[in-house]
Amino acid sequence: MNAQDFLKDCQVQIWSQQFAVVKANRVPEDFVAVFRDQQEITVVVDEQHLDDDWIVEAERGWRMLSFQVVLPFELVGFLAVVAQALADAQISIFALSAYSTDHLLIKNLDLPKAIRCLESLGCTVTESP
Repeated sequence: MNAQDFLKDCQVQIWSQQFAVVKANRVPEDFVAVFRDQQEITVVVDEQHLDDDWIVEAERGWRMLSFQVVLPFELVGFLAVVAQALADAQISIFALSAYSTDHLLIKNLDLPKAIRCLESLGCTVTESP
């Protein structure tokens, strides 16, 4: 299995919302993703749902890009190829993996450059309605 084969003609959808990555003191009701480790709770949330009641620190201005392809667990290097291409373009990412596919948070200011980068990998990038 080759990561490049999954990138060719891969649909990438840009979510319409703008997101924040938050260090939280608890898990809020409305969230997209939560990661809790021994040191902290990290929450990805639509910026419209931010509430000072549970925020410790927040990094705002992210857009979510979702790869519309099922990635088998045996596939090695898919995210590495994407991350390296974006790193070469000086684009910071916050990566999330779901059961079937990967998602990236890209700063809104870097979005046009990220779209060009993903298209150069063979992806078709579209915005959610």
